[in-house]
Amino acid sequence: MSKQGRIGTTRHIAHRMDEAILTVNNELDIELVVSWMSERCYQCLYQQLGVVPAGPNPGQPSSVDFVVGTQHGITLQLNSTTVNLELCTVPFHFGEHGNYSLWVKNLNASSVVNCSVVTGADPVNSYIPILVAFLIFAGLALASAIGTTILGLDVVRGFFYRISGSMETERLINSELGSPDRTVSLIADNILPPPSSPSKRLRSLDTFRGISLVIMVFVNYGGGRYWFFRHESWNGLTVADLVFPWFVFIMGTSIALSTHSMLRAGSTRCSLLRKVVWRSMQLFIIGVFIINPNYCHGPLSWDNLRIPGVLQRLAFSYLVVACLDLLVARGRLDILTTDAWWSPGLDILLYWPAWLCVLILEIIWLCLTFLLPVPDCPTGYLGPGGIGDMGLYANCTGGAASLIDRWLLGESHIYQTPSSRVIYATHMPYDPEGVLGSINSILMAFLGLQAGKIILHYRDLHTSIISRFLIWGLLLGAISAALTKCSTDHGFIPVNKNLWSLSYVTTLACFANVLLVLVYFTVDVKKWWSGAPFYYPGMNSILVYVGHEVFEEYFPFRWRMSNSQSHTEHLTQNLVATSCWVFIAYVLYRKKIFWKI
Repeated sequence: MSKQGRIGTTRHIAHRMDEAILTVNNELDIELVVSWMSERCYQCLYQQLGVVPAGPNPGQPSSVDFVVGTQHGITLQLNSTTVNLELCTVPFHFGEHGNYSLWVKNLNASSVVNCSVVTGADPVNSYIPILVAFLIFAGLALASAIGTTILGLDVVRGFFYRISGSMETERLINSELGSPDRTVSLIADNILPPPSSPSKRLRSLDTFRGISLVIMVFVNYGGGRYWFFRHESWNGLTVADLVFPWFVFIMGTSIALSTHSMLRAGSTRCSLLRKVVWRSMQLFIIGVFIINPNYCHGPLSWDNLRIPGVLQRLAFSYLVVACLDLLVARGRLDILTTDAWWSPGLDILLYWPAWLCVLILEIIWLCLTFLLPVPDCPTGYLGPGGIGDMGLYANCTGGAASLIDRWLLGESHIYQTPSSRVIYATHMPYDPEGVLGSINSILMAFLGLQAGKIILHYRDLHTSIISRFLIWGLLLGAISAALTKCSTDHGFIPVNKNLWSLSYVTTLACFANVLLVLVYFTVDVKKWWSGAPFYYPGMNSILVYVGHEVFEEYFPFRWRMSNSQSHTEHLTQNLVATSCWVFIAYVLYRKKIFWKI
């Protein structure tokens, strides 16, 4: 994002993160207005950067220094102040900490104005820290894989077995515990196989959840201050936009498996319903606590208490989807017929009442989004407001979704600084975890529930499970392509995290099915990967999420930086903080400490 400029020389302007210095040299005999617009800003108004005086004498330019943003490419527009005539436009992607000069002059004493950008000082490569971090973690993963492979060799295992066996014998002799009964017990322990566990837990599901959670912690801590580790300003996707829907998706998958398991164990639907309601209430209350951390800033004011949030959205989605599953779930699947012509769709057709409920909810979302009148805004508006859409709908951020939140919750009880402020310069509060978007989060969880039904109906039939995941991924991807017209801003329903649009859900569910195939195949089918280290936070997801929110400002998760304008220091701090939570989850896993709600 560009900032205001000033007259002077570049040595007086300190370089800040994601910024460069632009010196505009005006050789014309008229005053210039310099404006800018981000390439990521759809149908936006130009914003004024500053004014450059006319050159004092022919051939002697007047120079003004400006600070410009480097996260995205921008288009510079130069206008004459006298007749407001556009003289030239210059698209350019400036590099971080670079120094640039924009020369504005007439060509060969003619009236044709030439504008050209010259690089004075080369920018730094701000992506090198990411490459270094990737190589470090890839090296650690490779070393771990090699070590695990070596330890798994028969020769190595036999060597350690002989060492441990001799040490055990010596310990028994020295402690005089080598009685015949004890010896028989030891021999039996080595010969008899361990008792089989009553149920086999799929490590891939916890690994998938852990992947989502680890990325979520990393981006919440700042993601090294890189733009693609932050939420998209409006339409489109970044890495930060992927993880929450994936977490909702895998929650739905877990609902299917846990409900089936408890029904088989003899639990009644009424008792399970009470547990579902109680868990949802706990999640909602915890969510309200952690997004209103005013305990460090004095007493909490009820006047500006934020109500929606991540855990609140999870609680609502869990409540609805778990209730739907209790309505249609079956405790015994082995007695179902599989020779009917419709048996390939058994995992869908058996649960048609739940599908019907979700379809009705989606129709409600579509009707409210596109038919609900919004005062002073176009009906069905999906834009960001602000300077978008040429500034015509500045107070219409989010359309119907924003109206419903302000009507139900109150303007002071929703998120006050949405991501749309970054590029679209909006000033209206808007909550990305608002009421209307909760309907589509239910759809996301329900699609995850469907993945769980596939696992239940085709247990141990790996080819059938994988093929159905891929079919769902292909189907949802096709729906997304149709809704978006394969574009960011020109589709019927653009991919939008703030709105939790229908195309956003289908796109992320498509990605989730494909990712689940990869994790399921490598972890549970081929067992090439144990799921570590993501498996451990996935087993303790609530504790890790709540903990990382509560202790965000404490050491070792944050410390004072020597250079806060460096991506390197931010990336290091955020990776260390995330790694700490992975290590904490590992220690808790080893001690069998899990926080379950």
